[in-house]
Amino acid sequence: MAKTVSGSPRRPLGPRVTARAARRRPSGKAVLFAVLGVAILAGMAWALLGPRLLVVRSVKVIGAGRAVSAAQVLAAAHVPDGLPLIRVDTGAIARQVEQIRQVQDAEVSKDWPSTVVITVQPRTPVFAVAAPGGYALVDRFGVSVSDVAGQPGLPLLSVGFGVVTLRGNPAVRAAATVLTELPPQVARKVRGVTAISASDVSVKLANGAVVVWGSTGNARVKAKELTLLMRRNARTYDVSSPGTVMVAG
Repeated sequence: MAKTVSGSPRRPLGPRVTARAARRRPSGKAVLFAVLGVAILAGMAWALLGPRLLVVRSVKVIGAGRAVSAAQVLAAAHVPDGLPLIRVDTGAIARQVEQIRQVQDAEVSKDWPSTVVITVQPRTPVFAVAAPGGYALVDRFGVSVSDVAGQPGLPLLSVGFGVVTLRGNPAVRAAATVLTELPPQVARKVRGVTAISASDVSVKLANGAVVVWGSTGNARVKAKELTLLMRRNARTYDVSSPGTVMVAG
C-alpha cells in the first residue's frame, strides 16, 4: 500500500523577514554617496593624469604644397608641444596662419587626444601685374602671392587710374569674375584684362581684339551673344549692354 507524504504548508513571510530584506537594499543616500565618491575619484584621476595625456603631441597640416609649405604653416602657427589640448585657441592659430600671404584661408581643429589639425587653402594667382624687376602674381582678391622676373602665363591686369592698392579692390574681384564668365573658347585666348571699375571690365585677346564686358551681371546672356558675334572678325566686341551689342573694326 503506497504511502503519501505531505509536507507542512509554507508559511507566509513575516514582518521580521520583510524588514531584513529591506535592510539589504541600498538607501538613496548610499547611492548618492557612491556616485559622489566615483566623481571625486574621476576628478582626482583627471587632475593627475589628464594634463599629461591630453596634450599636443603632433600638428598635422592639410593643403600645403608648392604655394605654401607645411614648414611655413607650422612656423606661423607656433603650437607649443605639450600644451593641454583643451587650452589650444584654434581661432588665434588660424589668424596667425592667415598672415602668410600665400594662404587665403585657414581652419584649425582638434583631433583628440593629442593632435592639432591645420587645413589651409592656398591663394591661386589669376593675374600678373607689372612690378619693378618683373611681375607680381595676384589672386582674385588683389593679394600679391609671389613675384617673378619673366613673362608669366597669366593675363596682365590693368586697373583704374589713381588706384593705390589692389588688395580688396572691387575692380580686381570683378575682373577675376569676368574671366570665369567668358565662354571657355574665349577665356583661353585672354592676354590682358582692364578694369576701370567693377562695372567696366574689358579683356584683350591674343589676336589683339578687345571684348568689352562691362559689369559681372547677365553673364549667361553676354556669353551667348559674344559667341555669336565672334563669328565675324572684328577689333572690338561690346556686350556690356545685352540686347544692344556692337561690333567694330
